[in-house]
Amino acid sequence: MSYKNFPMVPKVIFGRGSFSQLNEVLAPKRLSIHAPFIYFIDDVFKNNLALISRISLSYEDRIIFISANEEPKTTQVDELVEDIILKSKAHPSGIIGIGGGTLLDLAKAVSIMINNDGEAKDYQGWDLVKNPAVYHVGIPTISGTGAEVSRTTVLTGPERKLGINSDYTPFDQVFLDSELTEDVPKNQWFYTGMDCYIHCIESLTGTYLNTFSETYGKMSLDLCKEIFLEGKLSKAEAQEKLMMASWHGGMSIAYSQVGIAHAMSYGLGYLLGTKHGIGNCIVFDHLEEFYPEGVKVFKQMKAKHNIELPKGICEKLEESEFDIMINVALSLEPLWENAIGENWKETITREKLRTLYNKM
Repeated sequence: MSYKNFPMVPKVIFGRGSFSQLNEVLAPKRLSIHAPFIYFIDDVFKNNLALISRISLSYEDRIIFISANEEPKTTQVDELVEDIILKSKAHPSGIIGIGGGTLLDLAKAVSIMINNDGEAKDYQGWDLVKNPAVYHVGIPTISGTGAEVSRTTVLTGPERKLGINSDYTPFDQVFLDSELTEDVPKNQWFYTGMDCYIHCIESLTGTYLNTFSETYGKMSLDLCKEIFLEGKLSKAEAQEKLMMASWHGGMSIAYSQVGIAHAMSYGLGYLLGTKHGIGNCIVFDHLEEFYPEGVKVFKQMKAKHNIELPKGICEKLEESEFDIMINVALSLEPLWENAIGENWKETITREKLRTLYNKM
């Protein structure tokens, strides 16, 4: 039997206020005075001087503010890579992503594509990347996606929504500073936290489950229940614990896989542009048949936090549009195999997915 030799994030700084150490961590990584550090920052922080003022720009360094209102696209990655190469006098010293899953995924993808020929869409899949990425740093400002620790960067391409899954994708350095999550709106906090919760349910109930995944998944699941169900934590404690739940949740799927909610959410994201966290919630709400206990607890969490999910997002779709979503979902074969087993095609038919999407 052949075992997968997965990489992990080699360096991580954890703690409230640790973001202040960014400049001293980056300084030794600068290749030359002409080799810039490029900062991708969620544009919600554009006027946040408390954050921006702590970034020390030197020489040719640049900040690029990016909206996270839409899921990251392969074309967006290609445009950023071209912009960086054209405007930089030398090869960049590093890419630093500051934001949620969208910004972190863009930072990972751009750092790969600067050192690899072709277009980002050519690398959607598993282990297609040939050359190591540029030095890249991830700084999450919301917790739950696991993007800070995963070996994938999820992108919407011209034909599919699929990650660049490779050994070169994980960050070289991560900062886990829960102070940066202070101002996350409640709904976004819930949807992204549930992305983490759903990671755990799909990993822990999947056929790919192993002790490595199970250990991380159980820790993350316990933290999610403590944060979203018990509700006895201070705000700072909840922020710290959700940051660690996200980390462990991401680790739990590193050596296993996600499942049905993610596969079907990719369909919603590709066709409708539905954001990943809320898409997972919309799908998971209808998956009692596959995850009875997980969905029951999810509904309790939803009720506790007075969350109303969007309804009827598929009701006006044409048959051809349902076909597009179903094609995207079915293309993610490892997710279905993890969820159902090797013979998943016997139960997961196009009609089955059409019925499920119809409920959403």
